[in-house]
Amino acid sequence: MLPKRIILMRHGESQGNLDTSAYTTTPDHAIQLTPQGIQQARRAGCDLRRLMSGEECSPEWRAYFYVSPYARTRSTLREVGRRLSRKRVIGVREESRIREQDFGNFQIEDRMKAVKETRERFGRFFYRFPEGESAADVFDRISSFFESLWRDLDMNRLRHDPCNDLNLVIVSHGLTSRIFLMKWFKWTVEQFEHLNNFGNCEFRVMQLGTGGEYSLAVHHTEQEMLEWGLSPEMIADQKWRATACRGDWNDQCPWYLDAFFDHLPDSDDEIAEKEDETNT
Repeated sequence: MLPKRIILMRHGESQGNLDTSAYTTTPDHAIQLTPQGIQQARRAGCDLRRLMSGEECSPEWRAYFYVSPYARTRSTLREVGRRLSRKRVIGVREESRIREQDFGNFQIEDRMKAVKETRERFGRFFYRFPEGESAADVFDRISSFFESLWRDLDMNRLRHDPCNDLNLVIVSHGLTSRIFLMKWFKWTVEQFEHLNNFGNCEFRVMQLGTGGEYSLAVHHTEQEMLEWGLSPEMIADQKWRATACRGDWNDQCPWYLDAFFDHLPDSDDEIAEKEDETNT
């Protein structure tokens, strides 16, 4: 019942991307797409359709969408939908937990500039915006969304025929999507801090590998992943996942164990020998 792909897409260019002063008079959730953003979303719809209907895909492929409630993500989805027929879309759900990081209410431009400079010094993951959220707060709600997502899949609430390829498309925001990847692949805070943002209407494809694990390396190249800010070790893990059996443990993944310990002895006997040496 697992989707063949989980696709994370950022919204198209918004008025706030073009001119940050828009946030001083318009609530973040009401910021609209620019004409350029609308065109980006339509092109992304074509790109998605080619991806989902490409070689080695079921001719009866389907798509299910989760979308942030913000105006710019809803508008992006609407334009993407112009490139898909009704029979291909089996459902859509507005999901508040995949909304943008809350930066506070109306954003005073000069104040926000100073606040973001402080965030760079403090650390992007843990810094909480006044009257808003930290990336760590976003991580918590994404974790809650994961639980609902797995229940939806496990109970087949998406009404998916397992004979057809299912593409789960999440239309959201740049930081939220990076947090989603961090949570899914168990990346550390330090690894998150090095990730680059998605471009407008850019998407990342987590595709089911031959053994049942999801990987970015099935669809994307090593060069792409380097440009996104993945380290060589993170890319090696993605390549391993492309053929790994579901539930397998990657012994070569340094941040699972080695990053947290100076040295773990290979056996209890080695510990006993070191204790004997210390005592003598």
